[in-house]
Amino acid sequence: MKYIFMTGGVVSSLGKGITGASIGKLLQLHGYKVNMIKMDPYINVDPGTMNPFQHGEVYVTADGAEADLDLGTYERFLDIVTKKANTNTAGDIYQTVINRERKGEYNGGTVQVIPHITNEIKKRFVAFDKQADITIIEIGGTIGDIEGLPFIEATRQFMLEQKREDVMSIHLTFVPYIEGAKELKTKPTQHSVNKLREVGIIPDMIICRTQYPINDSMKGKISLFCNVPKDAVVEARTCSSIYHIPESLHEQGVDAIVLKRLNLKSKIKFSNKWFKYVKQDKTNYKTVKIGVIGKYADLKDAYKSIDESLKISAMEAKVNVDVQYISSEDKNLIKKLKTLDGILVPGGFGMRGIEGKISAIKFARENKIPFFGICLGMQCCVIEAARHLLKFKNANSTEIDPKTIYPVIEMLEEQKDVKYLGGTMRLGNYESNLVKGSLAHKLYKKDTIVERHRHRYEMNPKYIEMFKKAGFDVSGYHKGVLPEIVEIKNHPFYIAVQFHPEFGARPAKPHPLFQGFVLAAKNRK
Repeated sequence: MKYIFMTGGVVSSLGKGITGASIGKLLQLHGYKVNMIKMDPYINVDPGTMNPFQHGEVYVTADGAEADLDLGTYERFLDIVTKKANTNTAGDIYQTVINRERKGEYNGGTVQVIPHITNEIKKRFVAFDKQADITIIEIGGTIGDIEGLPFIEATRQFMLEQKREDVMSIHLTFVPYIEGAKELKTKPTQHSVNKLREVGIIPDMIICRTQYPINDSMKGKISLFCNVPKDAVVEARTCSSIYHIPESLHEQGVDAIVLKRLNLKSKIKFSNKWFKYVKQDKTNYKTVKIGVIGKYADLKDAYKSIDESLKISAMEAKVNVDVQYISSEDKNLIKKLKTLDGILVPGGFGMRGIEGKISAIKFARENKIPFFGICLGMQCCVIEAARHLLKFKNANSTEIDPKTIYPVIEMLEEQKDVKYLGGTMRLGNYESNLVKGSLAHKLYKKDTIVERHRHRYEMNPKYIEMFKKAGFDVSGYHKGVLPEIVEIKNHPFYIAVQFHPEFGARPAKPHPLFQGFVLAAKNRK
């Protein structure tokens, strides 16, 4: 096994996950099996209880772990299925060590950050030993953060314990442009690398995030002051699409440098087919306007996987997609809906913005606009149909109104005795059986599907027959009982699902539901 450690400096959100996944993609194109691990220094056990404004979307692994959105990037770039072992937090690691101490497993010894916490971190570095050729490990946060020190120390120890040719350090840093001086500045990068070297790690490659080109002279300066070969100082300029980044890094020889550093040779003939696919000429494509109607519209990362799934489907459908994030609390909501070719209502929790989502769904249904609902979006569909098709005026979810006389959405039975919020929802892969002849069956072209879930509430099965008589059908069931998919027949495209199909999209492999939705929006255009 070979290991690549990705660290970041100066500021957060530079794109360590995207950069690491891009390097992983290049290594795959050389014939290597690659996996990725995220190490997050925060004390939360996972991001499952965090507000999306704090951390963006919560990504769900196949085996039911709630994780950082970077895991979605790993899956989409590398076409892998992530698991619990792909995501680690300081909270989870400390909890594991503390639980061992409470059981007396340390034989009365003093439990310390070194070696007990660092040993647990190192143990997780090797989660995919013998399952992949190369593991890329992203250390979250920024060099110098106090909470990240145990992870950096574990990295230093691990690199010391391995053969030199089996480990590599890549540092992503920021080269800012100072408007007053009209020039790029390398000093933040120098300070960042100095901070990394203080804790015993000398980077083998520096990748510089920048809005402007870094000339040869600047690369020479960074090389000299940071003790890194000049050809290993790489420019990472902003691209029009994140999927163009692997090609940009390849053109600068990043994959060749990594292979040489790890004493590897290309296993297969390198192909640029993937580059060509993601860089298709879109000049003459139609542009479809898709509205995402949610309560976190001010933070695009709250819907990261939905955004990427729409773009991936647009590539396959040969259209440009203009994704507009519209707050479900917007006073001009209906006016904005009239300009759209497709309406998508995503997941979420709590009562804020619910009535706006229901209004958007009613507008889409009545005006025959292609519509797609996900998780809470499906639950809002059920509420809207109950109120306006079944004429149950006060129909609601018991999450919103515990005393509603028409509880068309109610809590899952196994959730009623749950005391802790974190990690206790219905999470991960569950199977659904599709009704033959339904839109869902036509899109999937399968009788049985497996999709990832994250919810506590469900459609109340006792209302199914009433809905069916009103033309509102359930077309997918878990174990023949739990409603998973709803749809309306006399509509260009109207479907809503309890699960999260956005986690299944990959470049050149769009999810069938998203693909059907984008094509329906294209047809409307």
